[in-house]
Amino acid sequence: MASMNKIVAEVTNRIIERSKGSREIYLERIRKAGSQGPRRGTLACGNLAHGFAACGPGDKQELKAGTAPNIAIVTAYNDMLSAHQPYERYPELIREAARKVGAVAQVAGGTPAMCDGVTQGQAGMELSLFSRDLIAQSTAVALSHQMFDAALYLGVCDKIVPGLIMGALSFGHLPSIFVPAGPMTSGLSNNEKSRIRQLYAEGKVGRPELLEAESASYHGPGTCTFYGTANSNQMLMEIMGLHLPASSFVNPNTPLRDALTTAAVERVTQITAMGNEYTPIGEVLDEKVWVNGIVGLLATGGSTNHTMHIVAMAAAAGVKLNWQDLSDLSGAVPLLARVYPNGSADVNHFHAAGGMGFLISQLLDSGHLHNDVKTIAGTDLDGYRKEAFLDGDKATWKPATKTSHDESVLRPANNPFSEDGGLRILTGNLGRSVIKVSAVKPEKRVVEAPALIFDSQDEMQAAFKRGELERDFIAVIRFQGPQANGMPELHKLTPALGVLQDKGFKVALVTDGRMSGASGKVPAAIHITPEVLAGGPLGKVREGDIIRLDAETGTLEVKVPEAEFNARPQATADLSSNGFGVGRDLFGLFRRAAVGAEQGAHVFGADLPGYQP
Repeated sequence: MASMNKIVAEVTNRIIERSKGSREIYLERIRKAGSQGPRRGTLACGNLAHGFAACGPGDKQELKAGTAPNIAIVTAYNDMLSAHQPYERYPELIREAARKVGAVAQVAGGTPAMCDGVTQGQAGMELSLFSRDLIAQSTAVALSHQMFDAALYLGVCDKIVPGLIMGALSFGHLPSIFVPAGPMTSGLSNNEKSRIRQLYAEGKVGRPELLEAESASYHGPGTCTFYGTANSNQMLMEIMGLHLPASSFVNPNTPLRDALTTAAVERVTQITAMGNEYTPIGEVLDEKVWVNGIVGLLATGGSTNHTMHIVAMAAAAGVKLNWQDLSDLSGAVPLLARVYPNGSADVNHFHAAGGMGFLISQLLDSGHLHNDVKTIAGTDLDGYRKEAFLDGDKATWKPATKTSHDESVLRPANNPFSEDGGLRILTGNLGRSVIKVSAVKPEKRVVEAPALIFDSQDEMQAAFKRGELERDFIAVIRFQGPQANGMPELHKLTPALGVLQDKGFKVALVTDGRMSGASGKVPAAIHITPEVLAGGPLGKVREGDIIRLDAETGTLEVKVPEAEFNARPQATADLSSNGFGVGRDLFGLFRRAAVGAEQGAHVFGADLPGYQP
């Protein structure tokens, strides 16, 4: 194993130093909670009786006696969301597995689980980002009964895993394992799906053809197979030691998937305070583990949503991260995976090529990951150099492959797709923003063109359909930040911008909104902070101003004399229609409380011990 990469070590050390005070406060809180033992033992008899009133006789007797660990199930199940539909079977599977090892399991509560694929381009998308914080709160409500010794978290998708993590860290004294459901089997190729979308945008095919293509791509239970935020979440949970090894990308409703779920139940009973391997989640998620997560994100070209999520999640553990940390690490971490939209493969191909076991092995051996970390498996990260197999009906593990089975998808660290990660931070007189370059061809990464101003993605779509965008331009989409409208993703723009780029025009997107893990071949400076509604300088850009987006040098600038630019009035917009309909009227408090994108775009402010303004 190589010595630690110098940049990774330096970034880790500065995070540790920066977080020293807040991390100590957090650890003191959870250690105090953990020292009090299982809290149900201190509940009044009436409280406790309510807690097991609906249990069967055996479980009830175990909880009365107080000798069996009680495992909370916090589930994001619903059967509209393909990634979460497989969780319907999990509670009974978990309860039965728990009984076999002398434990009890109860569904402690459910959390919302919305699908960005369903709400994409719709008004409901304005609830998406804030659903993360609502999930954190609902997780806290589920665990607030203090009936539990540990927790199993059932969640996969975009805001759901980050929200569950934040909620779990509020109960950081409880051992916790995240239990995945797995990706759907491969359907229509991602390249073909993208081709049909562009043909539809050009009016060359109709809605029936588009719907048929989408249905062939998203066709069954499991996570969407492209490498967006949902699958980035699964990668993170494994590389950060919260999944069992090699469990992230096993397909749903298979014998191995069920065996891995059973193994998670068995393992969580072993790491409670009632066992010999007490492993609270708040102790697991230290500074080195968060750096490992960022390294994994960069090495795989993961979701830009995590430039916000990982900051917010870490803050809940008392760890202070910022975009400079991500940017510096990106310069040092090689890109080892190409999964759509950064390539033609899907996550099933990634898993078959060697998957997480191969990836972790390569990054450990190249000195890019910290090995000396805690994991729920009871090993250091070396214990995750594994592949999972079936032995009868039991999960077992073997050493991961030492060579990639497909170097067009997954490469060794000494032969990466790129010497640096797929994420960069842009700075300049328009603020700070994020760009995902792993899917953008090098010759497309610098665009200098006049600004065209839009206050919604619908405005730009309408201009495209009218044929007004057949030229070089940079689309400025304003008033899309968390305070303005909840920061929706803007993927409706991707096909149109892709069409224009393919026609030879120099195009790019600049916005205080989001594009997420599906950010594709068109350069997009996203998450601009401060956002326009909070006085961000993007609000002073005018139609025709020349903007230069340079992903190579990491700059984003409007070419207007400084004095003239500063003297301009800030743009305004009528946002009243964003405040009602599809439940948006219930989220006004969230919009008013939201902090900036670089601070995690959450609503909890200084209540998170690692929050930094």
